[in-house]
Amino acid sequence: MTEVLSAESILVNLSNQIEFDWVAGKENTDQALHEISASQHATLVGHVNVVHKNLIQVIGKTECEYLQNLEDSFRSNMLHEIFSCGPVAIIMADGIPVPDMLIDHANKYHIPLLSCKTESNEVIDIARFYLHNIFSEKEVAHGVFMEVLGPGVLITGESSVGKSELALALISRGHRLIADDAPEFTRTGPDILDGRSPSVLKDFLEVRGLGILNIRDMYGDNALKSNKYLRLVVHLKRLSEKEYAQLDRLQGGRETRTILGIDIPQILIPVAPGRNIAVLVEAAVRNHILSRSGNNATEKFIALQQIAINNQSS
Repeated sequence: MTEVLSAESILVNLSNQIEFDWVAGKENTDQALHEISASQHATLVGHVNVVHKNLIQVIGKTECEYLQNLEDSFRSNMLHEIFSCGPVAIIMADGIPVPDMLIDHANKYHIPLLSCKTESNEVIDIARFYLHNIFSEKEVAHGVFMEVLGPGVLITGESSVGKSELALALISRGHRLIADDAPEFTRTGPDILDGRSPSVLKDFLEVRGLGILNIRDMYGDNALKSNKYLRLVVHLKRLSEKEYAQLDRLQGGRETRTILGIDIPQILIPVAPGRNIAVLVEAAVRNHILSRSGNNATEKFIALQQIAINNQSS
């Protein structure tokens, strides 16, 4: 995955959390980040390091004092190591004055030098979160992503099966829309998928016969959610009589769907005239929540039937 990261993008994306001053090295505003694998993004930013060279080097009070206390020749060599490797930017944190030696090297090597009053550890934490969002694995799924009774639920199915109509019914029942048609999922942890809407589709829902609906204008802010962790997939499908008869009457249509290497529970809900799919989805989500807490209705039912059989045979 190739992404472009520059000092300009750092300023734009972190400006609401950190107030930066661009001190030197303004010529190199398009410094690009190399192709990075998803496993590497956690090491792209950190306190200044000449062995494992971070692409965003952060200098705090401790690091600055260390540099200033070095002998001139050794300090010059170390600054050469820091700047010559071509970092995207060097950030002076902790509100300390920027030494002239850093300004001179930033201008010499055309490396953006930024300063801020935020503590260095906090700068690193915020920047890591920003880089994590950029370089995490992403996948776009076809369907409607909603918050139903708390968990994030992805509604999938063939075109015209009724996904948008179901989403509209769920919104009317108090649940919240996250993304229609093309939700984007990001792997933010070993078993966590964070889903959100592309900016161009945010707030909108397309329903056949009605066209494009602005859910925020129609139902208010409470009908929308910016993002949610994906916990369940509900797959809508029209079944033939033979397929319908083959459904497991005890377990239902339970499957798994793999997204970005993570297995997500999937429930198959047959679509047929007269079925209240919104109520079925709510029931499926409630049952999923109970199952995750160890309350399995099927196991309880089987156990009770076994007790009844044993009592009759005794």
